[in-house]
Amino acid sequence: MAMPVAPLPSPSTVRPDRLFAGYILDLDGTLYLGEEILPGARRLVAALASLGRQVLFLSNNPTHAAEDLAAKLTRLGMPARREQVLNSVDTMARWLVRHHPGAAVFPIGEAPLTRGLAAAGVRMSEDPAEIDIVVASYDRAFDYRKLQIAFDAIRTHGRARLVATNPDRFCPLPSGRGEPDAAAVIGAIEGCTGVRCEQNTGKPDPFMLAAALERLGLTAADCVVVGDRLATDIRMAIDAGMASALVLTGETTPAILQSHPPEDQPTWVLNRVDEVLPEAI
Repeated sequence: MAMPVAPLPSPSTVRPDRLFAGYILDLDGTLYLGEEILPGARRLVAALASLGRQVLFLSNNPTHAAEDLAAKLTRLGMPARREQVLNSVDTMARWLVRHHPGAAVFPIGEAPLTRGLAAAGVRMSEDPAEIDIVVASYDRAFDYRKLQIAFDAIRTHGRARLVATNPDRFCPLPSGRGEPDAAAVIGAIEGCTGVRCEQNTGKPDPFMLAAALERLGLTAADCVVVGDRLATDIRMAIDAGMASALVLTGETTPAILQSHPPEDQPTWVLNRVDEVLPEAI
């Protein structure tokens, strides 16, 4: 269920003039790109820790377990505990357990997704006659065999629903090329079955935000969302009436930002992620 929408101020390149109790930080394109630490990332994480602010690292990327993302952040000089990281593997497992306990699930994804579902007690199957839910995800080993199983479960047997870990069209790479993300798998299944994906458990869906706020123990009004993507990070915040900061170190360029209408604009636009801190800090 979407949270109430409150009016937000017009986007500004002026830095926030106050601290928030909680900071929901995107990873790829915001704090790092591949193994490259982006400008201001270490300073921001260190400053928030010293100020005693709550931090949650929030990622749509289901190709890494949360503990691996925490280890990567720590290795890059931004110490993080596993419980400070929430990604779409976590939220998909949470959604399945809460809303479809006992369902037979066919996950089209990589090992971190299947391991995460197994750890949560989700029953998995490749038998189209018993599959209740097909989970489309970012899968670099996606092939015709997997597509056929999904097709048979959804179309031939007419019993399975289609859901997805995240809606991203591509994942950014340090080279600047990017590679197809979960939207490519969703599109292939939708194209051959004629069904629509019913649920996404990543950004910008309210389900992910609710999980993030529950993890932090804070309300939407207490937090700011910081990320590089208008369609996921900023959209999630806008839909919830939250403060948001778009950082121009990832997907969104000034030209892309200017092409979007006022209702798609973030509260603040930052050249680097540590500019989300008030200038005096």
